[in-house]
Amino acid sequence: MNKINLDKLTTERRNSETSNLDEMTILEACQKMNQEDQKVSYAVEKEIPSIEKVIEQTIAAFKKGGRLIYLGAGTSGRLGVLDAAECVPTFGVSPEMVVGLIAGGEEAMTVAVEGAEDSLTLGKQDLVDLKLNSNDMVIGIAASGRTPYVIGALDYANELGATTATIACNKDAEISQHASFPIEVDCGPEFLTGSTRLKSGTAQKLILNMISTLSMVGIGKVYNNLMVDVKATNEKLVERSKRIIMQATEADYETAAAAFEEADQNVKLAIVMLLTDSTKDEAQAKLATAQGFVKTALGGEK
Repeated sequence: MNKINLDKLTTERRNSETSNLDEMTILEACQKMNQEDQKVSYAVEKEIPSIEKVIEQTIAAFKKGGRLIYLGAGTSGRLGVLDAAECVPTFGVSPEMVVGLIAGGEEAMTVAVEGAEDSLTLGKQDLVDLKLNSNDMVIGIAASGRTPYVIGALDYANELGATTATIACNKDAEISQHASFPIEVDCGPEFLTGSTRLKSGTAQKLILNMISTLSMVGIGKVYNNLMVDVKATNEKLVERSKRIIMQATEADYETAAAAFEEADQNVKLAIVMLLTDSTKDEAQAKLATAQGFVKTALGGEK
């Protein structure tokens, strides 16, 4: 077996600020951990131009009918699965539109699957099983920047002509060489040496938040700063939906609730009905013409 050289990876280096971690009081350790976490947002800020490019490509993929597919191993894979799952209730999209793949499959969400991340073929096979096509956007996530599962998947995606991007937490990452739109964020050594679920995981989560949220904005899933395609799948979300209608239209609770029901609990449709004094069918036609953008349906610009 070839030796893996981790010496050059920032994520594997010891943090001089926490060399006496096991001697700190709980208060001291909490304060130090918080100080280290504060470095993450600044590290992500430096990568915003690269993140912008990935968001632009994701929007373009969605507009072609493509999907956003995250893939990774361990914490990186779990974060991709989490972000994909959250898109369904937040933006009212199908589970097939944003997909999270993790090396080792569903079992790996809670326990490590031995050897899965070291396979160059498993990532490819997962994409084959998804029937990957050239309209899709594939984002490989790896804190180390060297995960074979991710590299094998990216190579296959490139062969098919899909758009590829990566999120690594080391500079000059190996996975960056296998994607058209790499993101490399350097948060410095981890609070606990090599524990990339900490600062690296936080950085990945922040970046994934940007990619999914702003891509959804780009395809009309947001009006002003309101999530107008939210799915009312529980009592809290039913009330949130009514509140969103009230905020968007300045209607009172009773009016918003009535429009919500008349629109078959479609928040976006209810808003257009109220703001344009339209029937349900008329509002549906306006939204269809506007490709789902509320402001356009109201006679404004995207």
